[in-house]
Amino acid sequence: MTQKTILNDAHRALGAKMVDFGGWDMPLHYGSQVEEHHLVRRDAGMFDVSHMTVVDLKGARVRDFLRQLVANSVDKLKVSGKALYTAMLNADGGVIDDLIVYYLGEDFFRLVVNAATRDKDLAWITAQAKPFDVSVTERSEFAMIAAQGPTARERVLGLLDAAGAEAAGKLGKFAAAEVKAKDGTPLFVARTGYTGEDGFEIVVPEGNAVALWNALLAAGVKPAGLGARDTLRLEAGMNLYGQDMDETITPYEAGLAWTVALDEGRAFTGRDVLEAQKAKGVPRQMIGLVMDEKGVLRHGQKVLTANGEGEILSGTFSPTLGKAIAFARVPAGAPGDVRVDIRGKEVPVRVVKFPFVRDGKAQEGI
Repeated sequence: MTQKTILNDAHRALGAKMVDFGGWDMPLHYGSQVEEHHLVRRDAGMFDVSHMTVVDLKGARVRDFLRQLVANSVDKLKVSGKALYTAMLNADGGVIDDLIVYYLGEDFFRLVVNAATRDKDLAWITAQAKPFDVSVTERSEFAMIAAQGPTARERVLGLLDAAGAEAAGKLGKFAAAEVKAKDGTPLFVARTGYTGEDGFEIVVPEGNAVALWNALLAAGVKPAGLGARDTLRLEAGMNLYGQDMDETITPYEAGLAWTVALDEGRAFTGRDVLEAQKAKGVPRQMIGLVMDEKGVLRHGQKVLTANGEGEILSGTFSPTLGKAIAFARVPAGAPGDVRVDIRGKEVPVRVVKFPFVRDGKAQEGI
């Protein structure tokens, strides 16, 4: 049965085109996916991300547990509210899920994991937590709204009480604070996102989510759907779980080497496989592609390189660049002249470093 977020009626009232997304009835767009994309790049848009799963971990040994659970080092988290992007790996080094870890105290960390992987994530985390006597609590009573774009932060700050606006206004990137809205609603505000733009992801009690959504609307933050979210995150060089990586792909094969910390004395799950890959080199690599000819790069298209065949993972038409972009997984080594098989025609593409877009503008050379 398809699940609905608390904001479902609000989306429909705004004329959203709704689609099934991992078992959730979610807005694809509210009229124009491209307009919503540009809105986030140039002003402020908001996304209902209430389908994401918030998980609270508590216990005296929660830090020790996370040292084993994730590939990045939670020892980097020393200030309350600080956040870390990382992945949980299986014994083969494959990515079970990518997630954000928030440090709220020595006995209290918060995770935000993907919606489509909720059940397997909770089962894995719960099983791994038992030897550490860590409690695992899914916070299903929360909703989440992401306000993103160059003016998003100031619009959100205007909805907070004086103390909350001051605290949230001081947040650096990848940090969070517990604050209150002007009406007294408690909010967990994180300076994170999935668009490449500045902004906040706001965790709110479900019963207050519609009021917050409407307050954001009144403050000039317009709604955006899954379509714009996907083009924005790809331009920003951000992976989508299940498409760009999964349990058969290691972080090194998914362009996520920066999320792996091989710090001494920490035996996280999958570490031995990653150490071997780092020593020998990975068999596959993820690269960024730009196509200057007309057309769209799409998932599953064959990619031809000097070292053999690969495939497009995520591909789309980039509204910011006005041309097609993609992630591709190809054999390791210098790829040489790269072509993509589009309906039997080999179309030349350029290999570029991602992100494709930063601060709303094309990266140099793109």
